Amino acid sequence: MIHVVLYQPEIPQNTGNIMRTCVATNTHLHLIKPLGFRLDEYSIKRSGVNYISKCHYTVYENYDDFKSKNPGTYYYLTRYGRKPHTSFDYHDCNENIYFIFGKESTGIPKEILKDDLEHCMRIPMTDQVRALNVSNTVAIMVYEALRQQNYPNLLKEEPFKGADYLER
Repeated sequence: MIHVVLYQPEIPQNTGNIMRTCVATNTHLHLIKPLGFRLDEYSIKRSGVNYISKCHYTVYENYDDFKSKNPGTYYYLTRYGRKPHTSFDYHDCNENIYFIFGKESTGIPKEILKDDLEHCMRIPMTDQVRALNVSNTVAIMVYEALRQQNYPNLLKEEPFKGADYLER
């Protein structure tokens, strides 16, 4: 199973967008306090639209609380990572895979990253940008893992207007 972990997220719009991605991909969201906003419908509704009530998420008091309750393989998205995100194997649908993203202003603390340098990764980009928006990065990572797994349990055809909509 694929999991998205937000370490001390600060911007409600990003978290709302990420919640929508998690609903679309059957991905569990983990939020590590402190949060930079109130986790209520009003704070994140605009970006999460009507999907936030369908998002499966868990809130933790701190990183140690999260780690103690979630066994699996942890991958850390950081601009300091030395391996591209595509160099890892995410194909095992039975493995608990956790993509960990840091707070928007400072990222994941160095103390956490130093404990697992082998799983620190970076999405390649030019030297003109320090980092991508966290909600974009979450989407890139989740869909890379799903691509490797051949999109298990996801629809490959449009469910509302029908597969033949363009032909009609």
